[in-house]
Amino acid sequence: MDVRTDALSDAAFRAVANCTYDWESWHAPDGKLVWVNPAVERITGYSQEECLMMEDYPLPMTALSDRPRIAEMLNQARAGTSHNHLEYRLVHRNGQTHWMAVSWQPMHSQQGVHLGFRTSVRDITERIHMREQLRLHAEHLEQLVQERTARIGQLEKQRRQMEKLAALGQLAAGVAHEINNPLAGIRNAFELIKVDFSSQDDQYELLELIDREIERMSSIVHQMYQLYRRNPQPPNEFSFQRIISEVSYLLQSNARQHQVHLDVELENDPQLVLLPEGEVKQILYNLMGNAIHASPSGEKVSVTVAYDSKSVCVQVTDRGSGIGHNVLPHIFDPFFSTKGNDPRSGMGLGLSVSRSLIEAMGGSIEVDTKLGSGSRFLATFPLRIDSNWGASDG
Repeated sequence: MDVRTDALSDAAFRAVANCTYDWESWHAPDGKLVWVNPAVERITGYSQEECLMMEDYPLPMTALSDRPRIAEMLNQARAGTSHNHLEYRLVHRNGQTHWMAVSWQPMHSQQGVHLGFRTSVRDITERIHMREQLRLHAEHLEQLVQERTARIGQLEKQRRQMEKLAALGQLAAGVAHEINNPLAGIRNAFELIKVDFSSQDDQYELLELIDREIERMSSIVHQMYQLYRRNPQPPNEFSFQRIISEVSYLLQSNARQHQVHLDVELENDPQLVLLPEGEVKQILYNLMGNAIHASPSGEKVSVTVAYDSKSVCVQVTDRGSGIGHNVLPHIFDPFFSTKGNDPRSGMGLGLSVSRSLIEAMGGSIEVDTKLGSGSRFLATFPLRIDSNWGASDG
């Protein structure tokens, strides 16, 4: 009865071991392979018989860099230790590398005699790949978090800067508004004084200088007020060609003083637009005036106009020295000027005001420049804007 029971138990245990999905091995106390289940061939490509004939099983199936770890594992197993999930790389018979996890534990008889140890090996290649993907995703997510945090910090810094600029703008607009009234009084008083002097008077040139400086102060105050507290003009229908001609006429004396030829090309068919006329004129005046100032004597400033179904584009090209890469990002900043200490220059508000005005209409100003070859400013205006545009602005 006991013999039959032992035989049945032995057969049952072997059946279970042979049908186990994992790669199972039984080793003698000296580490010699005694038995391996059929799963070894599915996992490694080597048959049971080939494995039993290996002198140093399972090292021939182990990646070279991992063989020392597996050899140490065998030494620990022979010493009676146990371990769970030691990862290593296995080289399949076809040359492919797989990630495996081996566990081992000692075996003893009912009488406590050491019978050796058993190992159980499982293919964890997919798990390793998923773990690597998770690691890469985690690194990518961490990078995105860092970038987003940096971006938030940058936006917060910009927000604080914009709040400061807004406060400065309100102050500047208020100062400009308050200065405008006494400045008008000074101009009126000066005109009364000026009429008492003859143009032949020795000091008349000083009077002309004072008059020009008052005009420059008035222009600066007006630009500051427009930049920081603009009161939009209502749009009206007008000929764009007429505006170009008028601005060109106003700048002819300036061009002659700089010995620059102002070349304006206009189409024969005048295009009607619905825009705030005064603001369009100011934008064109600033762009063309800057081009004249940037051009050396003897050169010309070219102005061309082109239309499409939705917009009108004005291209102003000078033959100056161009704009440096370190200066280009700042040319539309308020109070930034490339004119140095020229006493005739303003406060660097012309381009800033122009961009503010044209963008409020839904247009844009772009610049293309090359050192030594001049600059080209392209102002794009919509043909028409809503007739109620700016009605709710204060």
